[in-house]
Amino acid sequence: MMLRALTPDDWAAFRAVRLAALRDAPEAFGSGLADWAAAGEQRWRQRLTDVPCTVLAELDGRPAGVASATSPDSDGAVELISLWVAPFARGRRAGDALVGAVLDWAQRHGARQVVLRVHENNHHARNLYRRNGFVPGDARWMGHSLPA
Repeated sequence: MMLRALTPDDWAAFRAVRLAALRDAPEAFGSGLADWAAAGEQRWRQRLTDVPCTVLAELDGRPAGVASATSPDSDGAVELISLWVAPFARGRRAGDALVGAVLDWAQRHGARQVVLRVHENNHHARNLYRRNGFVPGDARWMGHSLPA
Protein backbone atom coordinates (compact mmCIF):
# COMPACT_ATOMS: atom_id res chain seq x y z
CA MET A 1 0.00 0.00 0.00
CA MET A 2 1.38 3.37 -1.02
CA LEU A 3 -0.02 6.59 0.42
CA ARG A 4 0.64 10.04 -0.92
CA ALA A 5 -0.56 13.48 0.02
CA LEU A 6 -2.10 15.23 -2.95
CA THR A 7 -1.36 18.81 -3.97
CA PRO A 8 -3.16 20.99 -6.50
CA ASP A 9 -0.76 19.65 -9.14
CA ASP A 10 -2.30 16.20 -8.57
CA TRP A 11 -5.75 17.43 -9.63
CA ALA A 12 -6.15 14.90 -12.47
CA ALA A 13 -5.44 11.92 -10.19
CA PHE A 14 -7.82 13.33 -7.59
CA ARG A 15 -10.49 13.94 -10.23
CA ALA A 16 -10.34 10.31 -11.38
CA VAL A 17 -10.63 8.81 -7.91
CA ARG A 18 -13.23 11.30 -6.67
CA LEU A 19 -15.49 10.72 -9.67
CA ALA A 20 -15.13 6.95 -9.16
CA ALA A 21 -16.16 7.43 -5.51
CA LEU A 22 -19.18 9.54 -6.44
CA ARG A 23 -20.27 6.90 -8.97
CA ASP A 24 -19.77 4.01 -6.56
CA ALA A 25 -21.25 5.44 -3.36
CA PRO A 26 -23.30 8.57 -4.13
CA GLU A 27 -25.21 8.34 -0.84
CA ALA A 28 -22.00 8.61 1.19
CA PHE A 29 -21.04 12.13 0.12
CA GLY A 30 -22.43 15.62 0.57
CA SER A 31 -21.98 16.42 -3.12
CA GLY A 32 -22.97 14.33 -6.09
CA LEU A 33 -21.52 13.27 -9.40
CA ALA A 34 -23.51 15.97 -11.20
CA ASP A 35 -21.82 18.60 -9.00
CA TRP A 36 -18.34 17.53 -10.14
CA ALA A 37 -18.51 15.66 -13.46
CA ALA A 38 -18.14 18.77 -15.62
CA ALA A 39 -15.82 20.66 -13.27
CA GLY A 40 -12.74 22.12 -14.90
CA GLU A 41 -9.14 21.92 -13.82
CA GLN A 42 -9.31 25.10 -11.75
CA ARG A 43 -12.16 23.79 -9.60
CA TRP A 44 -10.28 20.54 -8.90
CA ARG A 45 -7.11 22.46 -8.04
CA GLN A 46 -9.12 24.77 -5.76
CA ARG A 47 -10.62 21.79 -3.91
CA LEU A 48 -7.11 20.50 -3.20
CA THR A 49 -6.11 23.97 -2.00
CA ASP A 50 -9.18 24.52 0.18
CA VAL A 51 -9.02 21.06 1.77
CA PRO A 52 -5.42 20.83 3.03
CA CYS A 53 -5.33 17.10 3.76
CA THR A 54 -6.14 14.83 0.83
CA VAL A 55 -4.46 11.44 0.78
CA LEU A 56 -4.52 8.94 -2.08
CA ALA A 57 -3.98 5.23 -1.41
CA GLU A 58 -2.56 3.08 -4.19
CA LEU A 59 -2.56 -0.69 -4.17
CA ASP A 60 -1.04 -2.85 -6.89
CA GLY A 61 -0.32 0.34 -8.83
CA ARG A 62 -4.00 1.38 -8.90
CA PRO A 63 -5.89 4.09 -7.00
CA ALA A 64 -7.36 2.24 -4.03
CA GLY A 65 -9.02 5.08 -2.15
CA VAL A 66 -8.92 8.66 -0.98
CA ALA A 67 -9.52 10.57 2.25
CA SER A 68 -9.79 14.31 2.92
CA ALA A 69 -9.79 16.42 6.07
CA THR A 70 -10.06 20.07 7.06
CA SER A 71 -7.58 22.25 8.89
CA PRO A 72 -7.93 22.31 12.68
CA ASP A 73 -10.67 24.69 13.79
CA SER A 74 -10.45 27.08 16.75
CA ASP A 75 -11.25 24.19 19.12
CA GLY A 76 -8.46 22.04 17.68
CA ALA A 77 -10.79 19.72 15.78
CA VAL A 78 -10.08 18.39 12.30
CA GLU A 79 -13.04 17.03 10.35
CA LEU A 80 -12.48 13.96 8.21
CA ILE A 81 -14.87 15.06 5.46
CA SER A 82 -14.63 12.16 3.05
CA LEU A 83 -13.19 8.69 2.74
CA TRP A 84 -13.72 6.13 0.00
CA VAL A 85 -12.13 2.79 -0.79
CA ALA A 86 -12.34 1.26 -4.27
CA PRO A 87 -14.21 -2.05 -4.45
CA PHE A 88 -11.07 -4.02 -5.39
CA ALA A 89 -9.27 -2.73 -2.27
CA ARG A 90 -12.00 -3.34 0.30
CA GLY A 91 -10.98 -5.79 2.98
CA ARG A 92 -7.30 -5.11 2.25
CA ARG A 93 -6.76 -2.41 4.93
CA ALA A 94 -6.84 0.55 2.56
CA GLY A 95 -9.44 2.25 4.76
CA ASP A 96 -7.31 1.73 7.85
CA ALA A 97 -4.27 3.18 6.05
CA LEU A 98 -6.26 6.25 4.96
CA VAL A 99 -7.70 6.85 8.43
CA GLY A 100 -4.22 6.48 9.91
CA ALA A 101 -2.82 9.00 7.44
CA VAL A 102 -5.49 11.55 8.38
CA LEU A 103 -4.89 11.00 12.12
CA ASP A 104 -1.14 11.44 11.62
CA TRP A 105 -1.66 14.59 9.55
CA ALA A 106 -4.05 16.03 12.16
CA GLN A 107 -1.61 15.40 15.00
CA ARG A 108 1.29 16.98 13.07
CA HIS A 109 -0.91 20.05 12.52
CA GLY A 110 -1.72 20.53 16.20
CA ALA A 111 -5.23 19.07 16.27
CA ARG A 112 -6.63 17.74 19.52
CA GLN A 113 -9.26 15.56 17.91
CA VAL A 114 -10.60 14.31 14.60
CA VAL A 115 -14.35 14.19 14.07
CA LEU A 116 -16.50 12.89 11.24
CA ARG A 117 -20.09 12.42 10.20
CA VAL A 118 -21.19 8.98 9.08
CA HIS A 119 -24.63 7.69 8.17
CA GLU A 120 -26.06 5.51 10.92
CA ASN A 121 -26.78 2.69 8.46
CA ASN A 122 -23.25 2.71 6.98
CA HIS A 123 -22.11 -0.22 9.12
CA HIS A 124 -18.87 -0.89 7.21
CA ALA A 125 -17.71 2.70 7.68
CA ARG A 126 -18.77 2.81 11.32
CA ASN A 127 -16.82 -0.42 11.96
CA LEU A 128 -13.76 1.03 10.20
CA TYR A 129 -13.85 4.15 12.35
CA ARG A 130 -14.45 2.22 15.60
CA ARG A 131 -11.54 -0.08 14.76
CA ASN A 132 -9.38 3.06 14.43
CA GLY A 133 -10.33 4.56 17.79
CA PHE A 134 -13.37 6.68 16.93
CA VAL A 135 -16.28 6.63 19.35
CA PRO A 136 -19.89 7.60 18.63
CA GLY A 137 -20.97 11.06 19.72
CA ASP A 138 -24.52 10.78 18.43
CA ALA A 139 -26.25 9.06 15.53
CA ARG A 140 -24.16 10.84 12.87
CA TRP A 141 -20.97 12.01 14.58
CA MET A 142 -17.94 10.08 15.75
CA GLY A 143 -14.77 11.45 17.29
CA HIS A 144 -11.18 10.44 18.01
CA SER A 145 -9.07 12.27 20.62
CA LEU A 146 -5.40 12.71 19.79
CA PRO A 147 -2.54 12.53 22.28
CA ALA A 148 -1.32 15.90 23.52
